[in-house]
Amino acid sequence: MSQRPGRRAAPKPSRFGGFKVTRHGKPPAGRRIAGPGDTTTSIPVVQEPLLGTEPASVASSAPQVDPLDRPLLDADPFGIRAALIGSPGVPPVVPAPAAPVVPPVVPPAVAPVMPEAVLPPGAPVVNHVSQDAVVGAVLPVAEPVVDLAPAPLDLPPAPDPDFRAPEGYVVDPPMPTAVEEESPEVARAHRREALTRVFFWGCVCLTGIILLAAAALHRGPEWLDGAGAVCVIATYAWAVMARTGGRQVVFSALAVAIGVTAVVSDVEVLRSGAAVLTCVVSGLLAVVITVPARTFPAAVREVVVATAVASVGAFATVGFEPVASTTRFGYVTLAVGFLLMFALVWRFAAGLHGLGTRGLVIVVVGTLVLAVSLVYTELLRSYAGNGMASGSELSEWLRSTIGAVPRPLTIFLGVPALVWGVHMRARRRQGWWVCAFGAAATLPVAQRLVNLDTSYVEAGLQTAYSVALGLVVGYLIIRLDLAFTGQRGARARAAEEAHAVRPEPPRFSSL
Repeated sequence: MSQRPGRRAAPKPSRFGGFKVTRHGKPPAGRRIAGPGDTTTSIPVVQEPLLGTEPASVASSAPQVDPLDRPLLDADPFGIRAALIGSPGVPPVVPAPAAPVVPPVVPPAVAPVMPEAVLPPGAPVVNHVSQDAVVGAVLPVAEPVVDLAPAPLDLPPAPDPDFRAPEGYVVDPPMPTAVEEESPEVARAHRREALTRVFFWGCVCLTGIILLAAAALHRGPEWLDGAGAVCVIATYAWAVMARTGGRQVVFSALAVAIGVTAVVSDVEVLRSGAAVLTCVVSGLLAVVITVPARTFPAAVREVVVATAVASVGAFATVGFEPVASTTRFGYVTLAVGFLLMFALVWRFAAGLHGLGTRGLVIVVVGTLVLAVSLVYTELLRSYAGNGMASGSELSEWLRSTIGAVPRPLTIFLGVPALVWGVHMRARRRQGWWVCAFGAAATLPVAQRLVNLDTSYVEAGLQTAYSVALGLVVGYLIIRLDLAFTGQRGARARAAEEAHAVRPEPPRFSSL
């Protein structure tokens, strides 16, 4: 029955529906994914059977045609030619002969061959499953492990036998390392030498102190004060150079020469010059021998150490018996002392780079306080009897009441600067600029003893009162500094003090 023209033919089943995917004419290896409700009892094929192990039925069957070798489209895909075959005038379609299908050449499968382990005879084998020793079996021998690590880099290169150096060629010696580690023996020897030097100069200073004490008590000959002053100035010169990294032997020998010449010649100018030198050196050493202090009690300790060092230097200054004016002596020692102190601080604080805004304000304020104190002292001395300055009456009342008059320069500048400076040095380097004004507390210690109108007791009381009041002012300054720039709360301040560990050499080491 032929279909009517113009009407769409019924859909045909897909030509790919009956195809089964094969691989080289064989069924695919693997397992089919079971659908819902399906059960499988067969073991899936893991790999293809080797050549020669196929069943006879499979081997004798005809090779199947690979569907990939067939054409993609038939000669009559839509069935139009088949529908017109019965029509008159249409010749029958003769199908073309199919081309012979050549089966693909499959290479023979080769089973992997595992290398046999070399077993030494006579060693039993332990079964790792049952942990039973098999008698007669042998253990495998592990191959030696070859270390493939590269050779160390510090070995010298192998010499080249074919290398010919040009004429005039000189082998350069190896460059020395920047920092060489000392052996324990060398470090121990250096430490022993340092302790020996400290012990020697300590004995010299102690000898000078004993001689000066005997001269102050009028015990012994008249030359004791001069000899004690020479011993102290030599020790202080060596200590200042050792602390600041200078020529210790040169400057200590120079100090001894100046002191001996002044004492032996008995010239007033030389004696006064040696006294100025001793006052300045003792004031500098009292400042540079301090160490950073994290807390206020540690800062008080440093002030006491500096005052003690300056006091010994004050007795040595008096030992040279200067004859200069007290006012002139004070101005000269302040000028020379501050000049040398700022020169040293320039090195310790890395110049103006370590100053900062705060340090600049400190330097300006300290300079103004120093100038105002000197001007006030000069006005008080010059116009005490004209009624312009009523401080002379207060000074007389204090002298008669408590035994001495504190120095304003030490109270408001010297001691506060020293306390605040050592406290700041534990946190930042610009604390050295503050400590520079501590010379205003160490230099006047010797200036008080040079004044013939002041006894040893009054000079000692004046120093004690000035230091005590200066510590109070310094404590207030430290509290204000921490209030504006420090941490809030007791715990935060305690943590800040614990972490204030700016490194600095010890007291008897070079800065």
